Amino acid sequence: MVDPDHAAARRRLVDRLRRRVDVSERTLSAIEAVPRHEFVPERSRERAYDDRPLPIGHGQTISAPHMVAVMVDLLDVADGDRVFEVGTGCGYHAAVVAGVVGGGNVYSAEYVPELADEATERLDRLGYDVTVETGDGRDAFDGVGPFDAAYLTCASTDGVPDPIVDATRSGGRVVAPIDDGSASHSGQRLVRLTVRPDGVDREDHGAVRFVPMQ
Repeated sequence: MVDPDHAAARRRLVDRLRRRVDVSERTLSAIEAVPRHEFVPERSRERAYDDRPLPIGHGQTISAPHMVAVMVDLLDVADGDRVFEVGTGCGYHAAVVAGVVGGGNVYSAEYVPELADEATERLDRLGYDVTVETGDGRDAFDGVGPFDAAYLTCASTDGVPDPIVDATRSGGRVVAPIDDGSASHSGQRLVRLTVRPDGVDREDHGAVRFVPMQ
């Protein structure tokens, strides 16, 4: 049964996001459909629909809804596309992506075993068909690709790892926060790579702050 208070809170959140970020209505519909309060610890549930990151334990966070919306929109995926996520966390971001591409199409790697187990149980209980694997995202789902898109919910200091780019088909997109230490940018930047047969095209989408990749 849908909790009317939580449903109303999600509608208000989406109204705020619509004014704050330039994303598609399809992405906003996916955000509105996912019960974010189910993905945060009990002590944080009264803040579940604030547009802010929240701690989920093990030094990790659930991203702010506006950042999830921006990243999902940048993936530019559609129903039936296969997506690789690095950093399951609590499973919220994967649930939103699954709302766009459909069940059975999201593959997610989580380095912390406890988080992977909790996310698997939570996603199953809530009816999201997401495949979660425990381990390093650089090695996860070897042979399962190519994927139509991939994204990281953690920041790499060495650019987007080659194995994640290699697992993405030509023409596919990779969205990730990175800290490449370049002179022109300080701190982390959100980038989108479009994979080409001879390399990648890179777009910069501004400053961000994410937990570091493990």
